[in-house]
Amino acid sequence: MGFTCGIIGLPNVGKSTIFNALTSAKAAAANFPFCTIEPNTGAVPVPDPRMEVLAGLAGSEKILPTQITFVDIAGLIRGASKGEGLGNQFLGHIRSVDAVAHVVRCFDDDDIVHVEGKVDPMRDIETIDTELILADLDSVSKLASKLEKIAKSGDKEAKPRFAVLQELEAHLSSGKPARTLVSKGLEEHVTEMMATLLTAKPVLFVANVEEKDLHNKPEVGGSRFIDRVADHAKSVGSTLVIISGKVESEIAELSAEDRKGYLAELGMETSGLDRLTLAGYQLLELITFFTVGPKETHAWTAKKGTKGPQCAGKIHTDFERGYIRAEVISYQDYVDGKGEAGAREKGKLRIEGKEYVMQDGDIVHFRFNV
Repeated sequence: MGFTCGIIGLPNVGKSTIFNALTSAKAAAANFPFCTIEPNTGAVPVPDPRMEVLAGLAGSEKILPTQITFVDIAGLIRGASKGEGLGNQFLGHIRSVDAVAHVVRCFDDDDIVHVEGKVDPMRDIETIDTELILADLDSVSKLASKLEKIAKSGDKEAKPRFAVLQELEAHLSSGKPARTLVSKGLEEHVTEMMATLLTAKPVLFVANVEEKDLHNKPEVGGSRFIDRVADHAKSVGSTLVIISGKVESEIAELSAEDRKGYLAELGMETSGLDRLTLAGYQLLELITFFTVGPKETHAWTAKKGTKGPQCAGKIHTDFERGYIRAEVISYQDYVDGKGEAGAREKGKLRIEGKEYVMQDGDIVHFRFNV
């Protein structure tokens, strides 16, 4: 599936509406809890204006953007960690994604019921956070109980692992997510478990608002919701994306040309969905590198810090297996040289070996032999 970002939140906050607009899928978006049971998935192109520039310089016939997969996960409710509302199933879906986009309802609408009776974004965030923390606490406590006897018997491997689990258990018990725990032994002793913890996953917040609140103006009543969510996102080192699911659904139905005009009327340079896609991409700490030629300009995705051979493997396993070197030109050098030939003439093409860490915007030609 590649890199995945799960869309989570309470029922009826607009998750499926946003997902539908993101992917043009037909995920159900009915006005009742648990409308979405099986998670819907959709691969979404990551907007990148550099591709048009590169394709123009290379005379590429096709442009192939990189993608990020979004997963529409059914709404959680209070008690989900104890199985309420098919909670165990939904929590399992969250466990399988790389990051989460937490959609929060920031609009009043008498025609759309709220599972808690009235709109209160901070209460909603707290509800979701609590359920995820409780689910993680249960997992950590069970593993700690299993390890305790082994650790007390003097097992050299179990002892430090148990100590770290105790630290993690206390952290979760205090109502804090796993991602905020800084511990020297964490990576060394429970890396594998951290990957399965719900609250260890990076998170961004999505405020689903009415059209009139898109610019969050002080005189607009809805801003009282948005400002509180923005403050919370900042306090936990996260990002907030403001979206109107209703507006984005309308935009998704338009042609590319009409879309530009509609966005201009709304005073927006880019759609909320484009901003959400980019935010998800950044949340996952991804970079984009390119292969460019007359046939196609192709964007590829890798984690920050990935070395040349592993990036080559994104294109084909043979490239990684038989990796010799990479011929690399940075994006700006490629543009300044008006293409590969000009960049070569200016001495901007570099030969990089197996230890080279790929940088965002690199234009690459891999040399390999199998």
